[in-house]
Amino acid sequence: ICPATTHFAGFPHHKHIALKMDEALLTVNNELDSEVVVSWMSERCYQCLYQQLGVVPAGSSPGQPGSVDFVVSTQHEITLQLNSTPVNLELPFHFGEHGNYSVWVKNLNDSSVVNCSLVTHADPVNSYIPILVAFLIFAGLAVVSAIGKTILGLDAVKGILFRISGTMETERLINSELGSPGRTGAPLTDNILPPPPSPSKRLRSLDTFRGISLVIMVFVNYGGGRYWFFRHESWNGLTVADLVFPWFVFIMGTSIALSINAMLRAGSTRRSLLGKILWRSLQLFIIGVFIINPNYCQGPLFWNNLRIPGVLQRLAWSYLAVACLDLLVARVKLINISVSVLTDAWWSPGLDVLLYWPAWLCVLLLEMIWLFLTFALPVPGCPTGYLGPGGIGDMGLYANCTGGAAGFLDRWLLGENHIYQTPSSRVIYATHMPYDPEGVLGSINSILMAFLGLQAGKIILHYRDLHTSIMSRFLIWGLVLGVISAVLTKCSTDQGFIPVNKNLWSLSYVTTLACFAYVLLVLVYYTVDVKKWWSGAPFYYPGMNSILVYVGHEVFEEYFPFRWQMANSQSHTEHLTQNLVATSCWVFISYVLYRKKIFWKI
Repeated sequence: ICPATTHFAGFPHHKHIALKMDEALLTVNNELDSEVVVSWMSERCYQCLYQQLGVVPAGSSPGQPGSVDFVVSTQHEITLQLNSTPVNLELPFHFGEHGNYSVWVKNLNDSSVVNCSLVTHADPVNSYIPILVAFLIFAGLAVVSAIGKTILGLDAVKGILFRISGTMETERLINSELGSPGRTGAPLTDNILPPPPSPSKRLRSLDTFRGISLVIMVFVNYGGGRYWFFRHESWNGLTVADLVFPWFVFIMGTSIALSINAMLRAGSTRRSLLGKILWRSLQLFIIGVFIINPNYCQGPLFWNNLRIPGVLQRLAWSYLAVACLDLLVARVKLINISVSVLTDAWWSPGLDVLLYWPAWLCVLLLEMIWLFLTFALPVPGCPTGYLGPGGIGDMGLYANCTGGAAGFLDRWLLGENHIYQTPSSRVIYATHMPYDPEGVLGSINSILMAFLGLQAGKIILHYRDLHTSIMSRFLIWGLVLGVISAVLTKCSTDQGFIPVNKNLWSLSYVTTLACFAYVLLVLVYYTVDVKKWWSGAPFYYPGMNSILVYVGHEVFEEYFPFRWQMANSQSHTEHLTQNLVATSCWVFISYVLYRKKIFWKI
């Protein structure tokens, strides 16, 4: 193994290769009397084949080494493999963006021992400084806003402003929703079903949670500054981009429980609610297929390669299944578990589950179907139960088996032309098979995710206004789901029974993200609705208009001010600035719509 110690030379190499983002320049100098084959492999690529970079010829004469320039990736640590007739060297190293490096391969003291050394000629740039600057700017704005709100809340200041204005309008503005988190008269909208959490008030924490998920989703969809951790993981594992969609599904399930309960208490019949559920599911599906997926800039809608699955389509199926299940078992008259005479029974802590056992039975049956199809369905040319990415993974043995049963079912049911053509597995695993992360089989586990969110809604309903009981139940569910995830994954990325995988929407992915969701919901619920330390702004506003923001950001993605021509398209700074401005625009739009009481409900 070649040592990875970096030696700093006193002079830079001047190369004329234009480097892009997440790239570095590597010069391999070969002083051996035989050519050297240079290959590479990412540390994030599990059980992968090396991919060839190129061949470095032998030195023409002593002191005149063969030399070839290569461009290498800087996103993750990579291992360089240097193969020649007598030796096989490996060099693990994490190259820095726009750095200039060289590797020297030579015989040591004219012996048969081959030595290699890595030299840094130009230090890499720190590509993470723009993130720090952006954080400080937004943190500063938050501090200024908090100070301003505090000053405006002082009686003396309100008195001065009141005297200056001479009307009650100033008083009304000062006490508006900008700083009053406890108001209960906010418009009721969930964009799926409007959910008052109890007969008396609406929980701001739920809309805030939804808004957090949505804002991060918009940011990563716009590019996330082109940083790798704001993109979806290539296969197993998690990045920031992998968190938000399941959280959105989770809070949708919570809202379903509260909405259906409120409508039943208001006198709606189950039959009428079923019609609304069917119609809203159909609307979501149609918007996803005909508005979000097609790229009309490339011409009219083309049926031969129209993608059928998608984010809104996944939401539609999950909403339809979970809402129907809840409609089947929802109770008009709720039992207040905390004061029920049944609390003396040993099984009373599970009453909020046992009361809805038929729905739980259906979800467990669906999960058994997912497990059976995933691990027992024969897939032509692939091992049964395969969960890998194909491509160069698993030493290239199953190149055409991307996604195992999940990919096979999508290609069989929908056709290769109607699913996602550029999956994230192409980035590291060099896969060439179409694969859809919102496919048919994964929809079963998205239903499970929404149902776990529904359980959070049941806890809010049955422990109404008892904050300690609600939060303790959330934490218990988070602990249970976390333990399940630890068992399924063996606390590893790739070596568990069922790895965490967003592309597959694996069972461990759902339990892990649901665990995170329960913990995050506790934090938001405590700070927004219990202590009222935070109004939920600015996330509360997009959370109140989530479908409009999601559809709008997809449809108007290529329009100003959400995108403009950059001076340097290979700059993380410019991409991050553009993506943050675009996301902030949608937050501002949602705030204006909130003030105007404009909400898009379907």
